[in-house]
Amino acid sequence: MAARFASIADVAETLNISSRQAYGLVTSGELPAIKIGKAWRIEFVELEAFIQRQYDDSRSRIASGEFADSEPESDD
Repeated sequence: MAARFASIADVAETLNISSRQAYGLVTSGELPAIKIGKAWRIEFVELEAFIQRQYDDSRSRIASGEFADSEPESDD
């Protein structure tokens, strides 16, 4: 049986963000999760849905011209 849940660390790695940023997504409600004991767990389907929402939001912003004058983000 495949794993159903990801940890905060898994989310951070998947999204290439810090654990603190991943925790913020969870505690803000942007990324639905459950708390088991002291640990947060995120269903992989919720993580995929969050990623899709981010794509949809980016497409909308690009279409509206919101990113037209933005400078590219550095990968440093």
